[in-house]
Amino acid sequence: MTARIKADLCIIGAGSGGLSVAAGAAQMGARVVLVEGAAMGGDCLNVGCVPSKALLAAAARAQTVRAGGMGVAGMEPQVDYAAAMAHVSATIATIAPHDSQQRFEGLGVQVIRAWGRFVGPDALEAGGVLIAARRFVIATGSRPAVPGIPGLKGVPFLTNETLWALRELPEHLLVLGGGPLGMEMAQAHRRLGARVTVLDGGAALGRDDLEAAAVVLAALRAEGVEIVERVEITRAVGRAGAITLQAGDGRVFEGSHLLVATGRAPNVERLNLPAAGVRSDARGVLTDSRLRSSNGRIFAIGDIAGRGQFTHLAGYHAGLVVRQALFGLPARLRDDHIPRTTYTDPGLAQVGLTEAEARKQHGDRITVVKVPVSGNDRALAQGHRDGFVKLIVHRGRALGVTIAAPEAGEIIAPFVLGIAARLKLSAYTSAVYPYPTLSELSKRAASAYFSPKLFENPWVKRGVRLTQRLLP
Repeated sequence: MTARIKADLCIIGAGSGGLSVAAGAAQMGARVVLVEGAAMGGDCLNVGCVPSKALLAAAARAQTVRAGGMGVAGMEPQVDYAAAMAHVSATIATIAPHDSQQRFEGLGVQVIRAWGRFVGPDALEAGGVLIAARRFVIATGSRPAVPGIPGLKGVPFLTNETLWALRELPEHLLVLGGGPLGMEMAQAHRRLGARVTVLDGGAALGRDDLEAAAVVLAALRAEGVEIVERVEITRAVGRAGAITLQAGDGRVFEGSHLLVATGRAPNVERLNLPAAGVRSDARGVLTDSRLRSSNGRIFAIGDIAGRGQFTHLAGYHAGLVVRQALFGLPARLRDDHIPRTTYTDPGLAQVGLTEAEARKQHGDRITVVKVPVSGNDRALAQGHRDGFVKLIVHRGRALGVTIAAPEAGEIIAPFVLGIAARLKLSAYTSAVYPYPTLSELSKRAASAYFSPKLFENPWVKRGVRLTQRLLP
């Protein structure tokens, strides 16, 4: 060891969660050390949320030209895939200074660019430096999980970490995995001109509400994405430009490129967790309701905590840890108000319980309200008719909301606030939204819950008639 550092807080991982803890703690006066062996900004900035949404935006431009409509002739767009990927790179570069080492050092954070390894319950070694800290935060995230398909290791496949190096459009992209990432990249590449086949061992978008997933899958199929569900891939063979996947039922799928999008694995291997007395399993570090590990001095947040793989969830975790580590205040985890979104077009958004989950917990004591996108004037003006907002209500409050619609991730925002604050549905109906907007769908769904109680109740009608006779 060439140096020793004492700190109040040592954070391992400079992704969204780790950076949020570091910025908040340093600006409030704590001595903070941030350890990162890879790129600042982590997965989300460099190979995850930011590049995928940038490519989706480029693909949406191409689809607008192709689709035409409303008096505008559609035509096949001239796509420069390398330029689209250059847009991805430029977007990352524009955001990167906010997550940079220079910015965080300017905030007073000591940044060590090396991999960290625990050497005891209160000490970490990184880059020849021994760091002793009062508290540690593990925020090392996750990486693509590669299935053990025979032959796959010998095939040149892509993941979300390597996809962004492409500069030539795949002729035929095979996507292994029909989750959010797989479906987003399938639609993006189809719109940019590639043939695309998605293969899933179960149901595509299988975690989501079945009705909502059906809307999205129908839209992608209509655009030409081939989606094959409940297919078991038993072998992979081939070389660059010619890849073959063999299924257990004898079917064969051939493509020029293969994207593996079959889930994530926690980044725990380098940490030497046993030396710190930290327990882990296949999902990541085991934590309690306060995000503390089996070593009470060590927290885990974000993907590594095994409670979900969303940038906004990592940010939420960061706030809970700062509250505890800096001020010693109680903070307990909630998960009922954490949204998730698949950024296809139409999109799919969820907060709280799905209908199936709600029925499992509450049986017939719930009310399900479903409002079609076609009932929204802005949607009609933009040519959107497919999709819906589904509201699950129990005792006058929203238990969950499912949205399959254009800009689903934006439309769901009022419901995220409402569930987080445990608002009654009457709060949604009292809000006044600008007209015409897609956001009105949230108010319309809440109003639809009350409509039968007001307009189909004979006692309400009798009360109105009596009041009219008595009023001067």
